[in-house]
Amino acid sequence: MGAGETVAPRTGDRETAAVEAGLDALDSAPAGSGRVPLGRLLRERVLPPLAAAVVVLLLWQAVYEAEVKPDYLLPSPADVWGALSDQWYEGTLLSTVWTSMERGALGFAVAVVLGTALGLLLGAVRPLRFAVGPVLSGLQSLPSVAWVPAAVVWFGLTDATIYAVILLGAVPSIANGLLSGVDQVPPLYLRAGRVLGARGPARVRHVLLPAALPGYLAGLKQGWAFAWRSLMAAELIASSPELGLGLGQLLENARSYQDMALVLATIAEILTVGIAVDLLLFAPLERRVLRTRGLAGARP
Repeated sequence: MGAGETVAPRTGDRETAAVEAGLDALDSAPAGSGRVPLGRLLRERVLPPLAAAVVVLLLWQAVYEAEVKPDYLLPSPADVWGALSDQWYEGTLLSTVWTSMERGALGFAVAVVLGTALGLLLGAVRPLRFAVGPVLSGLQSLPSVAWVPAAVVWFGLTDATIYAVILLGAVPSIANGLLSGVDQVPPLYLRAGRVLGARGPARVRHVLLPAALPGYLAGLKQGWAFAWRSLMAAELIASSPELGLGLGQLLENARSYQDMALVLATIAEILTVGIAVDLLLFAPLERRVLRTRGLAGARP
C-alpha cells in the first residue's frame, strides 16, 4: 500500500460512527424538547374527551326523546342541568362538594402515610411480607362497602366511621403499589447506594423510593380511587345530620325523594371530582416521572 493511499472505512466502523453520532444527538437535545406543543395538547388530549362527552349527551337526549323510560325515571340532560343550577343558586353545590373533598383528602393523606410505612416494612422484612402479603391483597379486593356496617357498629354515625372505611379501602392499594415498585428496583441501585453510604432513612429517601417511584405512583393513583369510592359508600350508608351533607348523603337523599334529576346530577358531580383529581394531580406527576426517565415519548 502506497504512502499516498487512503483506507476506506469498514462497514463496522461506519455503523459504530453512526451509533455514536446518534447518541451525541440525544445528549445534545434541548431539555424542553419532550414538552408537547399547546396545539397538539388540545388536539390530542382535550378535544377527544369533549367529543366523547358531546356524543354521550346526544345519545342521552335521543333516548329521552324516544321515551324509552318515563321522564321521572330518565330525565333529560336539561333537567339534570336544572338540578345542578338549583344547587348553585341555593348555595349548596360547592359546600357539598367541599365536604366530601375535605374528607377524601384528609383520609387519603393518612392512608398515604400508613400505606407507605406498611409497604416499606413489608419490603424490608421478607417473612412478614409472606405472612401479611396475602391478607393485604385480599383486603384490596374486598369491596369497601362491606366495611361500612362494621365501622358503624364500632364507631357509630361519626366521622371516624367514614375515615375508617377510607383507610381500609386505600391503604392496601398504596402498600401493594409500593411493594410492586420495590420489587422492580435493580439490585445494582441498592448496592451502589450502600457503597455511597446510603443506609437507613437515607437509603429509603435517596435510593429506594426514587427507584420505585413508577410503581409507587401507580399505587397512589389506585389508592385515591379506592379512597374516593370508599368515601361515597360510607356517606351513602352512614347518613346522619350530624355528619353534614356530602355527595354520598346528597345522593341518598335524592334517591329517597325519587328525584332522578338530582340523582344523576350528584353522580355527575362525583364523576367530575374523580376526573379532576386525576387530570390535575396524578396525570402531571406521571408525565414528570416519565420525562425524568426518558420515557416521555413512550406514551401517546
